[in-house]
Amino acid sequence: MSIGKVQLPIRMAVLALLATTGCRSAQRPATLLPSKQASAPALSLNTAPVQTADAVPPLPASITTATKPKSDPVVELLEKVDKEYQAGEENKQAGHPEAAKENFDRALKLLLDSPVGMRSDERVQRDLDRVLDAVNGLELEVLQQGDVQPKTEPAPIDETNEVTYPVDPNIRAKAEAEVKATHSDLPLMMTDPVASYINYFSNRGRGTFESALARGGRYQEMIRRVLGEEGVPQDLIYLAQAESGFHPVAVSRAGARGMWQFMASRARGYGLERDWWVDERQDPEKATRAAARHLRDLYHEFGDWYLAMAAYNSGPGTVQQAVKRTGYADYWELYRRNVLPRETRNYVPIILAVTIMAKNPTQYGLEHVVAEKPVPYDLVELNYGVDLRLVAECVDVSATTLQDLNPSLLRWTTPQNEPFALHLPAGTRDRYLSTISRIPVDKRVGWRYHQVEPGETLASVARAYHLTPRAVAQANDLDTDDDLAAGSKLIIPVAPGSSQDGGTYAKRAMLYHVRKGDTVASVADNFQIPGTMIRRWNHLSGNSLRGRHTLYLHLPVAPGAHEDKIATSKQPSKNHLQAAGNKHVVRHTVQPGETLYSIAKSHNTTVAALKQNNGNLANLRPGMILLISPSAR
Repeated sequence: MSIGKVQLPIRMAVLALLATTGCRSAQRPATLLPSKQASAPALSLNTAPVQTADAVPPLPASITTATKPKSDPVVELLEKVDKEYQAGEENKQAGHPEAAKENFDRALKLLLDSPVGMRSDERVQRDLDRVLDAVNGLELEVLQQGDVQPKTEPAPIDETNEVTYPVDPNIRAKAEAEVKATHSDLPLMMTDPVASYINYFSNRGRGTFESALARGGRYQEMIRRVLGEEGVPQDLIYLAQAESGFHPVAVSRAGARGMWQFMASRARGYGLERDWWVDERQDPEKATRAAARHLRDLYHEFGDWYLAMAAYNSGPGTVQQAVKRTGYADYWELYRRNVLPRETRNYVPIILAVTIMAKNPTQYGLEHVVAEKPVPYDLVELNYGVDLRLVAECVDVSATTLQDLNPSLLRWTTPQNEPFALHLPAGTRDRYLSTISRIPVDKRVGWRYHQVEPGETLASVARAYHLTPRAVAQANDLDTDDDLAAGSKLIIPVAPGSSQDGGTYAKRAMLYHVRKGDTVASVADNFQIPGTMIRRWNHLSGNSLRGRHTLYLHLPVAPGAHEDKIATSKQPSKNHLQAAGNKHVVRHTVQPGETLYSIAKSHNTTVAALKQNNGNLANLRPGMILLISPSAR
């Protein structure tokens, strides 16, 4: 794994500030000791600032002090907000939505964290509306361009590295004999730390080991080919087994990604790109080639594969410093003197244990493990964005199958403005090209295909997608009274703003202030919004809201409802909501003991009107938000 994972608290703090900061440092020159760095020239204390021809001499300090106007804290706040807002707009225009979202979120936090008295200032309210509009617009674009792909796997190296397992003398004696008879293009040694991990993988860690050994069959042929092409030992394949268990989407606690557990900065140094759409650390072949080149460079630097592997884990600078401190360019001597980080001390023994066991399956009772076969695929070079779920409908496979074939994709859609080599199940390329041709290029992110089931009609299909029969008929060159043939496919012209679960949501997001005890599930239950949508809008991976102060929510919209009927009041103390929308709809937070009748009476409306405005709900729960429109009061 990458450098910096050995100093997790410090590195996590840095990662929280700089999205591009990786733990793997830039490649150092091929020397055992760090090279001397050039220093910047010192500034002369006598250097005067450059003045223009019409520059005005500064006023005396006494005059400037006397005439300096009293600062306005609101103006100072809004200047900071505007700086973040403008940076967000620039990032958005430059095609960097992640960076833009960070800017807008910081601007929003500045406004929401301001003193209560300041928040009531009309200027602050106007800026809040402006920032919320920017946030909402960006969130909608993200939804329309492809939401986050949720599939990741924990990197097994994290758990393995925390293990302290005893040395079994019998296992050590047996392993020592096996090492002497084992052919490997890596040097193999038997030490107590290696024997300890062999004992671990033979017992508690056996399930993890066997799963990785089986999964490695998918990639073994490719990995060995690439390692050979790059001129490094082919048994370095077991480094990937130890790091990620051969999971292309493995993610460590420190943010290392992919089969070879690259951190972002190191990955960029070896040509692996990461943007809004794709992370090439998760591309099995590209990441394998980058890892092979990195390991080759480290070997040329240190002249020893154990030191090269240690440097792969903690960075060449860490190993260089250990060598400099002790004078020993020997991994086991550095281990004995305890001058390497704990994780790095464990790292090499883990890889050696994995190598010894994998190359001696019979001796370790692994002969029953069946290696998975490589998955064949077709390639289609794309120059447009397309949703994987639409691709799946075109070739009649599951969307998760396409995820597995395209692990480098970070979203459900392929990149919008750059080429992408899409992997399809073998034998489906022609079917895909034929079927996708019916969908306009600019609609391939939002629109869908629907396979007609026996008994379905145009009206029933349209209703299921919250569309009119006419809209579906027009997209498919049909008449509204045409019969549908079972098994045929209909183009579904999903409207902008509609979700992938068939629901339709307000374009404007509401800002919900998270309360103590809230979870994704409880908020979803209160607002009658699927938890998957809340996680998607807020880039969440689980149910916990710990550390979150606000959530963006797009409230459900009844089919055919106008956006101006989904507005909100600015009453955060009552409803825990703020929004940059119209202000004439009242939101009522259901209190314990209230009924539809009591709420209707208090707002001078009817139970029927309440139901109509709130999805014909029947059961109330405390904390639910009800919409009460002007026409109903």
